[in-house]
Amino acid sequence: MTRDAGMPSQVDRAHFQQAIDALRAREKAHMKAGDAIAAARRRLPMVEVDASIPLIGADGPLTLLDAFEGRRMLIAYYYMWFAGKPAADQCEGCTHFTSQVRELSYIHASDVTYATFCQGSYDESIRYRDFMGWQMPWHSLPPESVERLLAGRKAGLMYLICYLRRGSRVFETYWTTRRGVEAMDNSYRLLDLTVYGRQETWEDSPPGWPQPNDADAPGQWRMDGRPTPQWGRLDAGYSDDLGTAKR
Repeated sequence: MTRDAGMPSQVDRAHFQQAIDALRAREKAHMKAGDAIAAARRRLPMVEVDASIPLIGADGPLTLLDAFEGRRMLIAYYYMWFAGKPAADQCEGCTHFTSQVRELSYIHASDVTYATFCQGSYDESIRYRDFMGWQMPWHSLPPESVERLLAGRKAGLMYLICYLRRGSRVFETYWTTRRGVEAMDNSYRLLDLTVYGRQETWEDSPPGWPQPNDADAPGQWRMDGRPTPQWGRLDAGYSDDLGTAKR
């Protein structure tokens, strides 16, 4: 960041608090609007999904029903996968969002399972999960399962899809994609609180604010040719070999 980046105007504490109070009223209205949307989301209808759709997991074949791990609800993140590509060339967006998911006990306490549904090879992608140090359940979707689960939605994109189990029957209750998956992301939420925000070109910022992180140069998502979180794992001595190197 350049030293001559723009800065807010400087005021005394009283004027600062006055500006904060005005913004806080808008923040509270935004939060209440979000609560109302969440209430509407809870009232959506649902659609039945074949509970026997096959997945591949740590112990081999399993079904969509098995992925619930006995809980009532399931949140599945549909991970984009570039078959045959090395770790450095895997999706920085999926890496970014998945790296935010750590402690699952609070989700489990609400009778919800969180799992990754990778749209690619289990053997390749599980190596990537282990390289990244992720601990969430990880399942691979055969191509025919991707088609059946997405039911006309475009394959190869990131999705969050929520399911409900009633006995041995499974229902889809909600889905989102693209910026909707920011529900997983605490980094962006924190950056939004800072004076320079996410520093992305689409943001409405004052003149002179740094905005190096545009869609063609993912900025904090990718650094020096790799998804950013990979560097810490390499520095710690973890192998990024996905078994894709040509022999």
